Amino acid sequence: MNDKVAINLLNTGVPGLDQILGGGLPEFSFNLIMGPPGSGKTTLAHHIMFALATPERPALFFTTLGEPPLKMLRYQQQFSFFDFDKVNGSIRFVNLSEDVATANYDQVLARITQEVESFSPALVIIDSFRSAVLETSRQSRGALRLQQFIQQLGVLLSGWLTTAFLVGEFLSSSDPNPVLTVADGLLSLDQKVYRNSMVRQLQVLKMRGQDTRPGMHTFRITSAGIEIFAAAVVRVDAGEATRADIALKSEVRLTMGVPRLDEMLGGGLPSGYSLLVAGPSGSGKTILATAFLAEGVRCGEPGIIVAFEQTPSQSWVRTLDDLVRSGKIGLINTRTLDLSMDEIVQHLIHLIHKMKATRVVIDSLSGFELAVAPAFREDFRESLFRMITVLSGLGVTVLLTSELEDRYIDLRFSPYGSAFLTDAIIVQRYIEVESRLKRVMAVVKVRASVHSTEIRQFEITDEGVVIGDPVLAYEGLLAGRPTRTPAPETSERGKS
Repeated sequence: MNDKVAINLLNTGVPGLDQILGGGLPEFSFNLIMGPPGSGKTTLAHHIMFALATPERPALFFTTLGEPPLKMLRYQQQFSFFDFDKVNGSIRFVNLSEDVATANYDQVLARITQEVESFSPALVIIDSFRSAVLETSRQSRGALRLQQFIQQLGVLLSGWLTTAFLVGEFLSSSDPNPVLTVADGLLSLDQKVYRNSMVRQLQVLKMRGQDTRPGMHTFRITSAGIEIFAAAVVRVDAGEATRADIALKSEVRLTMGVPRLDEMLGGGLPSGYSLLVAGPSGSGKTILATAFLAEGVRCGEPGIIVAFEQTPSQSWVRTLDDLVRSGKIGLINTRTLDLSMDEIVQHLIHLIHKMKATRVVIDSLSGFELAVAPAFREDFRESLFRMITVLSGLGVTVLLTSELEDRYIDLRFSPYGSAFLTDAIIVQRYIEVESRLKRVMAVVKVRASVHSTEIRQFEITDEGVVIGDPVLAYEGLLAGRPTRTPAPETSERGKS
C-alpha cells in the first residue's frame, strides 16, 4: 500500500505564521510554545485559538498556576482578534490551579480527561504547562512519573483527535524535559533589548512532516495581535535565473527622468535591474531618485519609495507628495530604530502587489542601516542581498542610494561592500575647479550593456538634475583630487 496519509493543514490566522510553518498547522498535532516571560507565548496561543475556534470546532483553554482566567482575559480582550461572542461558547476556559496544587499527576490528568470528554474540543491549550510540571514534580506520592504523564497526555490528546498546545517558559530547546521530544511541533519565542530598541523573534525548531522555513523570524505584538515577518527566501536557482534573464532585461529600457542620463546608461536603465546611486551628502542622490519615480508615473509605471531620510526641499520635488496622496506613488516612511530587514521587505512586497508597482526606490542604505535594530546590523549585507534578489524576482526595477564619505583620496561605491549586488552603478562626486566645488557623475557599470564612460559635470536647479558636457578631466578626477584649466598650447614655431 503506497498511498500517503493526507494531513490537513489549519490556517492559524496569525499573519506570517502559516508561511513559516510550511502551509499551516498540522491538524491533530501535539505542539509546544516556549519562551521566556513576556515573549508573547500566551498572546500567540490566544490568537491561534480565536482564529480556529468555531461551534463545530470548539477550543478548551486550561490555565494552571500562571494567572486566573479573568485576569488573563482582561488583557487579552484588548487585541482585535478577541471575540466576546466565542467566550463560553466556542471557547471554554478551565482553571486547573487547585488540581495542580495537589502535586499529583494522576489528578491533573484525570481533570483534563474529564473536561475534554465533556466538551469534545478540537483544540486544547494548556498554559502554563511548565508551572504545572514544576509544582507536581515537588512530590511523587502515588503519581505517574513525568515521562509517563507527558506520554499519556500526548496519547490521550491524539486519541481525542485534538490539536494541542502546551505553553511553557522553557528557556531553550536544550531544557531537559521529555515534552520536547514527545511534541510534534516546537515554536520558540524570544525577545532581546538592545539599548533603546527591542527585538522579538520566533523560530520553528520542529514541525513533523512539514517543510518549515528555517531561521529566526521577526514579529511584533500590536493591537491586532501577533504579526510575523518571515525572512525572505532566496531560491537555490535564483542566481542562474538572474543571469539567464540579464540579456532579456537589457532589451527593455526605462527612462530615468533626467535629460542626458539615459544616453549615459546606453539607452536607459534595463527593466528589472537594480541601480546603486552612490555619492556624498548633498550630491543629488535623492533628487535623482525622485525624478526616476516621477518619470515612471508619467510613463504609467507606479512606483514606491522607502524613505529613511528627510525629503528634499526643492519646490519641484514637492510634486512627489501630490503623487503619494493621489496613490500613484507608494510611500514607506519610517525612522524607528528597531526594524528588521524582513519587516521592511514584507511591507514592500505587499505594497508592490497592491499597487502593481514596477519601480522601487530605497533612500538611503545609510538611513536603512541606522533604522535596523542593532541586533541585525552585523547581518545587514546578507539581508541586503536577500532583499535585492527577492525584488529582482518580482520583476521590479530598484534604485538604491548610498551615502559615501568624500575623502578626496580614494574611490568607493558602497560602505557595505555591496556594490557587486547591483546591476548598475552611478557614482557622484565633488571636484575642486578653480577654488570651487563642482559636482560630477559617471556610470561605472551596467551589466550586459554598453554605456558611457564619460565623466560629466552636473548641477541641481529648481528643475532638478541638469547634466552638462563631459569634463576635461585629468587622472584621478573621480577620486576628487583638484584639477586645473589646461593652458594654451605653445611651440617655438608659434612664437616665431
